[in-house]
Amino acid sequence: MSLTRFSQFGKKVVAVGRNYADHAKELGNAVPSKPLLFMKPSSCYITAGQSIEIPVGCTELHHEIELGAVINKTCKRVPEADAMNYVGGYCLALDMTARDFQNEAKAKGHPWTMAKMFDTSLPVSDFIPLEKIQDPGNVRLWCKVNDALRQDGCTTDMIFTLPVLISYISQYFTLQEGDLILTGTPSGVGPVKSGDVITGGIPDVIEIKFNVEQRT
Repeated sequence: MSLTRFSQFGKKVVAVGRNYADHAKELGNAVPSKPLLFMKPSSCYITAGQSIEIPVGCTELHHEIELGAVINKTCKRVPEADAMNYVGGYCLALDMTARDFQNEAKAKGHPWTMAKMFDTSLPVSDFIPLEKIQDPGNVRLWCKVNDALRQDGCTTDMIFTLPVLISYISQYFTLQEGDLILTGTPSGVGPVKSGDVITGGIPDVIEIKFNVEQRT
């Protein structure tokens, strides 16, 4: 299987919440002392040419731009020092979040399932080969809505680095070829509405563009 087709055959997506201190603070959340993990199913992937659909009943859909790491082989209980040997490449991703669903779930102590796992909630770029990103710990990420800059951050600000995340996750979940790790989003997240156009990029590496529609 070719990793360029990770969104077609990858079995799972492990995402990291609140991995940038400024993002945690902008939503009124405490900065975590260990990685905060949640899952997204492979059914939520979309790629270029497909549209983000606002889920039924959602009144506040937010964009979250993220660096994704694609796993290249079975990864189980690996030490930090070896973790990067299990990365086969990268992608630029949007972790679309139904913020109103999430806020309601948080208030009740319920899981974030409805807020994070709906269809079209994971737009991704084409596969980015390893050589295009020399240091995943120093990658600039930007996101615009209708050409207005919303997010402009750098992975240098991540609380938990990619090797730390891979090692930590692999202590609990066996990662498999084609699986994706979403490393968290910088500050600047915000709402989008039907008709909006979201663009994002890693300078000199890749850009993405997705339209937002109301699901009918």
